[in-house]
Amino acid sequence: MSLNNGKKNKNKVKLYHSVPDRILTGAVWVLLLIIMVVILVPLMFVLASSFSDPSAVSSGKVLLWPVDFSLVGYQAIFQSPSILRGFINSVEYTLVGTVISVMLTLFAAYPLSRVDLQIRGPVMFLFTVTMFFSGGMIPTYLVVSKLHLIDTFWAMVIPSAMGVWNVILTKTYIQSSIPLEIYESASIDGCSDWKYFTSMVLPLSKPIIAVMVLLYAVGKWNDFFSGLLYLNDSARQPLQMILRNILVMSDSVGINMNLAQQMNRQELKTLLQYSLIVVSSVPVLLLYPLIQKHFVKGIMMGSIKG
Repeated sequence: MSLNNGKKNKNKVKLYHSVPDRILTGAVWVLLLIIMVVILVPLMFVLASSFSDPSAVSSGKVLLWPVDFSLVGYQAIFQSPSILRGFINSVEYTLVGTVISVMLTLFAAYPLSRVDLQIRGPVMFLFTVTMFFSGGMIPTYLVVSKLHLIDTFWAMVIPSAMGVWNVILTKTYIQSSIPLEIYESASIDGCSDWKYFTSMVLPLSKPIIAVMVLLYAVGKWNDFFSGLLYLNDSARQPLQMILRNILVMSDSVGINMNLAQQMNRQELKTLLQYSLIVVSSVPVLLLYPLIQKHFVKGIMMGSIKG
């Protein structure tokens, strides 16, 4: 037996170190390195630029390492009332919007996962239709306007409160990971639907809930189009709207003029672009590691029914 096992192990080692395997392994490593470089180089450039001197950034001296280390960009950001207000607005929109969106998604997905729901087919059909056909931007704006949501907090939360694809993912996860026998046992013991949902479904659905939190939070945090459509009051604009104004429209409204007077205004604008990109990206980068362990499991089990 030991001789046979030795031969098998020897054959496996030879197979692993064969020329085609080495070529394939090398190609995979080269591809991964290329992808890593393509991703890391822009990130390192933005990060290095945000910590560099404004004149070095404007003159193109910065590559992958800060030149004449400076915190002028971050000082301007944290001394700007409009940027701080936009940051606080984005945090509020993201927190409240994510909670509402996740709750609505779970409330829609759980009934649709029940095979005894008689209207499940028609409801799923209506939900699915909205993924391919929508009323369009103007009818949506008119609906939001008729509901008196223009220039309100809820204009950033309600119109995009629930995603149909997220409902489908959550529904599939509940169907595939929570056996029907659990519900049958609970119902025999006199457990109500609400009690079963809160005591059994929610605790067993932590991976997909983590996925939904990440998807909705990132979407809410990066949402500037809703602010562009529904918010006329600059005091309610999210951080992404302010970032857009600086990047696209070269707007520097609200920047501390004492700093602007000490240096060329265009240099400060260029530096602010990179510094504000870093500030707006940090919350999302901090969120992902917290729920990473649930993300792969939730997205895989939610997308494949087995």
